[in-house]
Amino acid sequence: MTTKTYGQYCGVARALELVGERWALLIIRDLLVGPKRYTDLRAGLPKIPTNVLATRLKELERAGIVVRRIQPRPSGAIVYELTEYGADLDEVVLAMGRWGARSLGELRPDEIITPDILVMALRSTFQPGNRKAKYELRFGEIVVHAVVDGDSLEVAPGPLPKADLVVEAFAPLSPLLSGELDAKQALANGIVRTDGSIAALTRFATHFHIAPHPAPER
Repeated sequence: MTTKTYGQYCGVARALELVGERWALLIIRDLLVGPKRYTDLRAGLPKIPTNVLATRLKELERAGIVVRRIQPRPSGAIVYELTEYGADLDEVVLAMGRWGARSLGELRPDEIITPDILVMALRSTFQPGNRKAKYELRFGEIVVHAVVDGDSLEVAPGPLPKADLVVEAFAPLSPLLSGELDAKQALANGIVRTDGSIAALTRFATHFHIAPHPAPER
């Protein structure tokens, strides 16, 4: 927790004092996917200075949001994971991801995509109440999968044998998921390649939807 305060007896202000420092929420985002070693966090957040990562982890530990745990032998590695209190931030992070996705635009030259980013992106854009489906999503060397069952969604890194649709993305999928492009246009523009039908890709875009960016008010 930062020593700086807003001087406000308010839940929003207190939340910002706990997790509002630079990089804190991105550390939490990655830990929502699963426990991580220090080196795993560094790999997923390559721009964070090592001293800042160490400081943020200590702050989150003191706040009761993150805990260090020693894995059983033979590993014996130290991992960081969210406490129950920290895991309560799941819906907050998903809501922020859903809101922020509307302003993503094109992939910037200095930006990266990681397996944890893709997992959380699928979780934040998921639209419940749809038919069952199994998807595998590939972006470069990154592979994640998603299993949809009505209101239920399971997402994790790694391939999925016997997926209903394999989507290989060559650019961010926001134009497809926002409806800017339909499935046929996304295929024609080279944004994606699939091993399934246009109907299956359309269904994928229905399962994972990004609301369009609102036009500026005049």
